[in-house]
Amino acid sequence: QVQLMESGGGLVQPGGSLRLSCTASRSIFSIYTMNWYRQAPGKQREQVATIGRTGSTDYADSVKGRFTISRDDVKNTVTLQMNNLKPEDTAVYYCNAVPWSAFYGDSSWGPGTQVTVSL
Repeated sequence: QVQLMESGGGLVQPGGSLRLSCTASRSIFSIYTMNWYRQAPGKQREQVATIGRTGSTDYADSVKGRFTISRDDVKNTVTLQMNNLKPEDTAVYYCNAVPWSAFYGDSSWGPGTQVTVSL
């Protein structure tokens, strides 16, 4: 099962930008669909962005046009570029890897990174 580690969270003012990274412990090339989720206090975890094994992407309506997900299968990283951040984007952000086959094990989660958008 692949191990994941997020980085890049922090405190930013409304309208600012952050770049989150997720590093995998081994190759993600052609094996995993990679996702970013977030969970705000008192709320359920929600999917923010996804990137498929072929590079196709999808986003939650709340972040479309502001967030961009990308993957580097050589460096085994997935990045979430977040622009024009809003206070409602405040949450713990989690990286998630879903293999296309059970042969590669179960879905994996990182420990999360805190993003706080505030003045």
